[in-house]
Parts: sequence; C-alpha cells; structure tokens
Amino acid sequence: MPTVTAQGQTVSCAVGSNLRQILLQHGIPVHNGNATLINCRGLGTCGTCAVQVSGAVSEANWRDRARRSLPPHNPEQGRRLACQTRVLGDVTVKKFDGFWGQGEEQLW
Repeated sequence: MPTVTAQGQTVSCAVGSNLRQILLQHGIPVHNGNATLINCRGLGTCGTCAVQVSGAVSEANWRDRARRSLPPHNPEQGRRLACQTRVLGDVTVKKFDGFWGQGEEQLW
C-alpha cells in the first residue's frame, strides 16, 4: 500500500486513491482560510486544493492542467490539484499559502 506523507503525518491508502479524499479523511487540510468553505468539492474547477506532490501520482488530466493554466496559478510552479490526483505509490505533499495554495511560503 502506498503512503502519503503530509503535515507531519504518514498515512496508507490503496493504489489509485484520490489524494484530496485521503488527506481530508485523515484531518489534513487541503484548503487555506475561507477556501475550506468555498471550494468546488473535488470537481477540479476552483483550484483551491493545489499542492506540491513528489512521488508516484497519476498524470495531470485536462481539468488539472486547464485550471492551473489560469491565474493566480502558474503551471511552472509544479503544483497539482489534489482533487484530480491519484496516488500510485509513496508520495510527499506540501501545501503553500494563498487562497488557492499558489503562494511561495510553505505552510506544511
């Protein structure tokens, strides 16, 4: 089983699990500030669950690429939408500041 390391926790999940769902199930916030209340609930349209992921994950789908191509995101930052990312192996996740997680300061 793959492991997901985020916010000082390491949790196991099944191969192919949705990253956003795994993080939320384990009490790890994927949204900053009011984005906790105002988000698309995993549809891939708001971009507030953007995280930096290293490790084995699915390729970015069209929703992920399209949303991250629009401001305030920058596709060059190497972020992913947690709601559109499948865990394929061990991964490490980092969250950054800003409403959409687009900032430069790492929160966890």
